[in-house]
Amino acid sequence: MKNLFVALFFSLLVIDVKAQDPWTIKADKLDPSNYFGITAANGMIGIVSSPEPFKVKNVVLAGAYDTYGRGRVSNFLNSFNLLNMYLEVDGKRLDAKNVTNMKQELDMRNGAFTTTLNYSDKALIKYTYYSLRHLPYTVLMDVTITAKSDISITAASIMETPDALRDVQNYYNEIDRPHVNIGLLTSTARSPTGKLQLSASTSFMFIESHTQEPKVIHEMWDNNMHLIKFSKRINKGGSYTYSVVGSSITSAQHADPLNEAERMTIFAKLEGHNRLLKFHNQAWSDLWKSDIQIKGDLQAQQDVHSMLYHLYSFVREGTEYSLSPMGLSGLGYNGHVFWDADIWMFPALLVLHPELAKSMVDYRYNRLEAAKKNAFSHGYKGAMYPWESADSGVEETPVWALSGPFEHHISACVAFAAWNYYCVSGDKDWLREKGWPIISNTADFWTSRVERNGPGKYDINNVVAADEWAENIDNNAFTNAAAIVNLRNATKAADILGLTANPDWAIVAENIPILKMPDGVTSEFKTYKGENIKQADVNLLAYPLKVITDEQQIRKDLSFYEVRVPDEGTPAMTHAAFALLYARLGDKTKAYKFFKESYEPNLVPPFRVIAETKGGTNPYFATGAGGILQSVLMGFGGLDITQTGIIQVKSVLPSKWKSLTITGVGKDKKTFTVQGN
Repeated sequence: MKNLFVALFFSLLVIDVKAQDPWTIKADKLDPSNYFGITAANGMIGIVSSPEPFKVKNVVLAGAYDTYGRGRVSNFLNSFNLLNMYLEVDGKRLDAKNVTNMKQELDMRNGAFTTTLNYSDKALIKYTYYSLRHLPYTVLMDVTITAKSDISITAASIMETPDALRDVQNYYNEIDRPHVNIGLLTSTARSPTGKLQLSASTSFMFIESHTQEPKVIHEMWDNNMHLIKFSKRINKGGSYTYSVVGSSITSAQHADPLNEAERMTIFAKLEGHNRLLKFHNQAWSDLWKSDIQIKGDLQAQQDVHSMLYHLYSFVREGTEYSLSPMGLSGLGYNGHVFWDADIWMFPALLVLHPELAKSMVDYRYNRLEAAKKNAFSHGYKGAMYPWESADSGVEETPVWALSGPFEHHISACVAFAAWNYYCVSGDKDWLREKGWPIISNTADFWTSRVERNGPGKYDINNVVAADEWAENIDNNAFTNAAAIVNLRNATKAADILGLTANPDWAIVAENIPILKMPDGVTSEFKTYKGENIKQADVNLLAYPLKVITDEQQIRKDLSFYEVRVPDEGTPAMTHAAFALLYARLGDKTKAYKFFKESYEPNLVPPFRVIAETKGGTNPYFATGAGGILQSVLMGFGGLDITQTGIIQVKSVLPSKWKSLTITGVGKDKKTFTVQGN
């Protein structure tokens, strides 16, 4: 009870009961000791905010992994911190101690993060940065200084190399043309083992015409830091604006990252500021054509927009990358890909932006051969996907975590995502080329994984459950049900493609047991005795697996397991699954209760970003956002993915919600509405 009180008290600290702007999250009081940054990202580069003036916490680049640090496995790498700056006013450098009224806000509609602050009685400063949505490797920062008295400024753009990188080389080059002068601040380095080359380059953009720009000076501080700077006089009442544009890329994305980083920065600079923002804003506008609109609950609307914004920010069409539990908000979970991507984040993206979701399933297809080798090394057939995956597709789970060798349901989760992508897209060519190899090879894995102990006893023994507190147990409910679905979908896919299904798939699917306890509740595993659970497991058999469809059974399982989730150490998406199911069952009170419990106790200041657990400190938990969005889309909204596309089933809204409108759904961009009552 004490833990529940602490969690509820903490949630009250970060929940603003005032009416909220549905598109803008504002932080008017910044406490550096209790500050959890929010991310501006474009699906490739994530920029994490800082409470320090002219600083960003880190810059995360998707797809850049090397072995260092935690667990002797590959880790996400911080990229060059190419948006750190300093500003001096009349020779005094601004910092957290000498500025006042510092405020920050995220404009989710346009993917823009803005900071405003005062410097004594001399200047009002505003800066905004963007991870440009239309240019995957490029960022932009605009700075405006408004003088309250006559002032002199010196502004610097600093290129910093993360500590983990080595063999740093720093350059400053000027390209002089009759119509333009381009100064490039550039750094390149090797990843910890030397596997990757990482490069970044920045340049100032000035409002003055060519030959009238301020003089730029390059300074080398040390091996890991250099900068460019300029000085300017601003008269009282006047304003001056300048920008920094920069690009970052690695050899994981390009064979020549050093030169390409400079080329992309040149391209962006000569596109010009107005064109950069025009195309950036248009790209975000196109994304928001698929939206969730809630009437009657402004705070829920803002929170749902924040969840959508983060998922949209963390994935990008055409990359063939998938999502880590923390997206591009930091190095949490080493940037690895788990079932979080396939089961929790993928469905929300799939119904709203199938083209974004496609990158996630293509990521799995590209690592199918590694999954086949993983099955072979464990004595199985087909494809056995790793619990933690990174760039190569081999198992990347640290050896101390038993989930690596034993959490086998991941293979069925991957196949489930592939099947659902076909159901929504209707793309038979994709199914034949990529979906079928995934679905059929994972089905073959399950035919070799089961132990055939007679009719109804094709047991799947010695696994880590979806509820990860249950280790090395037999006949886990979720694992068994996911395997059944995998096998059945393989047979369906064969029929669609005019291929011959392996007859063993149907036989195995019919004989994998789903166990029950004496009172009729579905048992989480063979020896389950009512222990507390970390994650939803049994309840996922009703959704998304649809193996259990009887409403009485769904209610019975909910009533039993919903009270077995402790107040600490459990992830956000568990309560979201309860909310979704109760919404579909027509219980608006319980559905809303679990919707709120799924994330409000997990919010951290000042931007209401979601931590993994109640009172947690590791934002942004994109997995939780994916689960909560499913509770809105597939729970309150009633959307359902079927073999013939997306339909709407009966559901209910929370009492305070007047209506729920979901726009831009599926490949046909349909609109679905639910009215409150």
